[in-house]
Amino acid sequence: MTNTLCVTVESGPKGKKVVAVAPDWPGLERGAKTEALAIERLRTYIPRYLPVAKLAGMEAAFASATDRFTDSSAPDSSATNMDVVERYPGTGSTDFWGISFAFSSIDQQPMSDEELERELTLMRACWTFFDEVRARVSAEMRRGPRGGGRDRDRIVQHTWAAELDWAKGIGVVMPLETLLSAEGLQEYRNAYCSAIQSFHAQAKMARKWPLRYLIRHTAFHTLDHAWEMEDKDLTGK
Repeated sequence: MTNTLCVTVESGPKGKKVVAVAPDWPGLERGAKTEALAIERLRTYIPRYLPVAKLAGMEAAFASATDRFTDSSAPDSSATNMDVVERYPGTGSTDFWGISFAFSSIDQQPMSDEELERELTLMRACWTFFDEVRARVSAEMRRGPRGGGRDRDRIVQHTWAAELDWAKGIGVVMPLETLLSAEGLQEYRNAYCSAIQSFHAQAKMARKWPLRYLIRHTAFHTLDHAWEMEDKDLTGK
């Protein structure tokens, strides 16, 4: 259905945080205190996801689902244009972090080879976008009101370190130092994708994670910190 974005909603057990996830577009998910706020926040990030869709060669498909939102001449759209296809319980981490840590039924559905390659293409596009952002933002990041926060390189290394931990679930083990060179980073990412393809062929999970969830969580974490760097960039300020 065009002009409508499919959304799943994950709610923490104590009702402190809710996460809206666009399952067709790995990485596009946002959390807030209520379902309505999470969906609205997700909507506001649609223009920020557009460069990822372009890098993946899927701009037309993304526009088909979201052009009412990305067209600046269109009126602001309500949450009714976001088609909530599933609501499911989250975990304590959902409540604490406002990030998706549980699996929807969609996450647990088997993928065809074609569906897997589409998801991997979008995940790779998230990586490319992340690399483009880290190359153009300032090394020093805008600090919080109390002077806290990480600089660019610490954000980048945190992003990679978390991903390396998840990679162990698909048998990819590399030291963080490997990722510090362009060649090593490419080697790691190729290994990550190849391992996912291998696990998919064997109908295996990434430890307790369905592969769909591993892909979207990797994409989300990558984009979340890319957008953080954009928001805290001091270039020209």
